[in-house]
Amino acid sequence: MPDSWKDIAIEPAASVRAALEIIDRGAKQIALVVEDACHLSGTITDGDIRRALLKGRTLETPVSEVMNPNPVTGLLEEDERIWQRTMQRHSLRHLPILDKRGCVIELAEYRIPSEPSRSTPVVIMAGGLGTRLRPLTENIPKPLVPVGPKPVLETIIENFASQGFENIHLCLNYKGHMIRDYFGDGAQLGVQIAYITEDRRLGTAGALSLLSETPDQPIIVMNGDLLTKVDFVRLLEFHNRQGFVATMAMREYSHQIPYGVLRIGDGYRIEQLREKPVERHYVNAGIYVLSPEALQLVPGQKFYDMPTLFERLMDMQRPVGSFPLRDYWVDIGRIEDLERASEEFAEMFG
Repeated sequence: MPDSWKDIAIEPAASVRAALEIIDRGAKQIALVVEDACHLSGTITDGDIRRALLKGRTLETPVSEVMNPNPVTGLLEEDERIWQRTMQRHSLRHLPILDKRGCVIELAEYRIPSEPSRSTPVVIMAGGLGTRLRPLTENIPKPLVPVGPKPVLETIIENFASQGFENIHLCLNYKGHMIRDYFGDGAQLGVQIAYITEDRRLGTAGALSLLSETPDQPIIVMNGDLLTKVDFVRLLEFHNRQGFVATMAMREYSHQIPYGVLRIGDGYRIEQLREKPVERHYVNAGIYVLSPEALQLVPGQKFYDMPTLFERLMDMQRPVGSFPLRDYWVDIGRIEDLERASEEFAEMFG
């Protein structure tokens, strides 16, 4: 029943009272906040409403002020097995399924999946200076900055381990000995950790040339300052299914222009007026999948950034793709983002 989601759809301007009525009528404990007929703006549940009321909101408050604006979603291109994994990992009963435009196509329901172990190499870039987090990073490297009760890098590795990824490589530079001392061989986290030490900064891709052996399968590469609940299995299978040589996870970034925007034609004639429109863009999320073909292009012992690698692949007309990431994601590179991640840690990772 692909269209059943429409029975629980509500517009952002609708009231919390209206959302409660839809949730009650739909008997799914969730309503989908939709604009432009199909674009998913967020979700709202009984829990969201209860928390909003406790904070002083009323039943007449617009849904847009109390909804979850970054809900976990699935992709139309994925099979149901991946949808089930996603719901299991996030303790969800339902999962909105979106097409490439961000439009809702259907609503999947939860059934228990299984979780095998995986040999895919995972490379985590943990050598950054953490300049924007000073003075916190004057005495410890950024990946060891605590978020909640533990360093952010520990949460990252635990997330990979929980999804069956055991082959972890940490790229070190600034105060790398502290990271090595903290994690050791990784046994306490159920993984095997190998270390790659840069004697000079090599950028977000250059350190890949230091891998002890060239992988014969795609690898996952991730920045070591991201707090996220991304499903890496989905990302990897998407990369393989689409036939890409390199895949970049992307985040949707929305910005409302605080003015009326004009489109002007010949003779200064106004052809269109859009009042305070919302512009949507996709930005690099700092998580990648690279096939062996892409890794061969990384020069040895040379500063080389990931965007440069993607640009070169595109110049070569090689298939390079993007994976829309709607899971929880925070870059802790700034103090204000670190504080927000710390406040949200218990709810997202507790």
